[in-house]
Amino acid sequence: MRERAVVRPTPPDAPGTAAAWVALIRRKVEEAGRPVRLMEFCGTHTMAIARSGLRGLLRGAVELVSGPGCPVCVTADGEIDRMLAYCDVPGAIVATYGDLLRVPGSRSSLARRRAEGADVRMVYSALDALELARENPDRPVIFLAVGFETTAPAAALAVQAAREEGLGNFFVHSAHKRTPAAMRALLEAGDLRLDGILCPGHVSAVLGAEAFAFLPAEYGVPAAVAGFEPLDILLAVDHLVDAALGLRPPDLWNGYARWVRPGGNRKAQALLEAVFRPCEASWRGLGLLPDSGFRLREEFAEFDAAIRFPAAVEEARGRPGCRCGDVLRGLLSPAECPLFGTGCRPDRPVGPCMVSSEGACAAWYRYGPGEEGTA
Repeated sequence: MRERAVVRPTPPDAPGTAAAWVALIRRKVEEAGRPVRLMEFCGTHTMAIARSGLRGLLRGAVELVSGPGCPVCVTADGEIDRMLAYCDVPGAIVATYGDLLRVPGSRSSLARRRAEGADVRMVYSALDALELARENPDRPVIFLAVGFETTAPAAALAVQAAREEGLGNFFVHSAHKRTPAAMRALLEAGDLRLDGILCPGHVSAVLGAEAFAFLPAEYGVPAAVAGFEPLDILLAVDHLVDAALGLRPPDLWNGYARWVRPGGNRKAQALLEAVFRPCEASWRGLGLLPDSGFRLREEFAEFDAAIRFPAAVEEARGRPGCRCGDVLRGLLSPAECPLFGTGCRPDRPVGPCMVSSEGACAAWYRYGPGEEGTA
């Protein structure tokens, strides 16, 4: 049985405003005499922190570091290049999410291939891609499935529906990633000091907060699941600060209990188990990690685009100066990349962290590092 997360009720004398929570957190850190370093593993948290200015409000007391929480950003160049090869399949419709269109591979991008004549379409869900297959029975529809445990169940549902309907022209390239594996890899690398981890709320809603119980149990790193409003994040930060400063034992706290239920979403988990199996996957910045990806099970191999349309792809080329991998590992801030804001901007991105709506570089470029943010 997995360890359950602690649900701490908000005390009646707790601060009622973000400013009061910030003041409380800063006072605790100042009394302890050392700053606290926390990492968020969710691109939505990254954007929420930047948009609300929390990084600037806590500067000097709590350092908020962005980790590999953006699924488009962690998709390696070699994977992107493999996806681009599907554009050469005769008659193919290549469908994927909007963020992925402009992410550069080592030689091109989906947006560029579309401009050159490939039929590349943006969809909002795997079920939209399935509908394209129904509407175009004489053409292969290849869905590029990118995401964490949050979007993978919808892809699984689409594959099941394709089999039930006998759709022989629907295929999925699964680049889905498993979040806990990346957390383990980051901690075991040993080149990053962290006092706590802000766990992804959406992933926790699927897996259950218990999926991250290994953080305090095996690594002694306190963890907190948080929602996405400034107060949600500040309550989680306060809990992690208490643990980091020895005011409470390191534990796993579920601060998003209004959506994250004990055990998570059982139906979504059942879909993942039925359609996918764990596999080795390549992460930008982290390399090949065992059991960190989702691959279609053998009984669904007929829908596996990589099997149906094998292609030889040249070894991916690096991008001189791009430090996306180090940003994703929390080893440097976006502003410390030599290309940030000059050679790499949203209108001409070099790396994926500047493209995605959940990318750390995009957040810093849009909202700044947070010197004068207000929650």
